[in-house]
Amino acid sequence: MKKFAAAALIAATAATTANAGALVDPIVEPVVIVEEATTSSSAGILIPLMLILLLGVALSGGSSSSGSSV
Repeated sequence: MKKFAAAALIAATAATTANAGALVDPIVEPVVIVEEATTSSSAGILIPLMLILLLGVALSGGSSSSGSSV
């Protein structure tokens, strides 16, 4: 009877230790990356100002008269 009780105790101990490490996915917290936004107020107005400047140069330098007419 003692051998049977010892065998049952060993079997129960072996069974519980075998199931002690259950296969559960680990909880992984996502890494938060904070990107600083550029706060330049002149960035949005720069391209339209350059286009107006180029248009003004094209209109002012467009006519050249040579003095002789056909």
